[in-house]
Amino acid sequence: MSAPAVTPRRSLLRRVFRRGPWENAATAAIAAGVLMMMQPFSLWLYSNSFGVILAGTVGFIVVSKFPE
Repeated sequence: MSAPAVTPRRSLLRRVFRRGPWENAATAAIAAGVLMMMQPFSLWLYSNSFGVILAGTVGFIVVSKFPE
């Protein structure tokens, strides 16, 4: 008996929702938010830095549940 064939859709979802690249993107968002908070030039960047840090943190928590 052979194993059941994996459908292409499931294979595509597994490739798209891997943990590694999404964790890197979430970490980059957190780092961008910190840099936005530390820069002295733009009030708009400073004002939106907390939201970027929060989105990156929530994204990292969600992505940590993805398969390897």
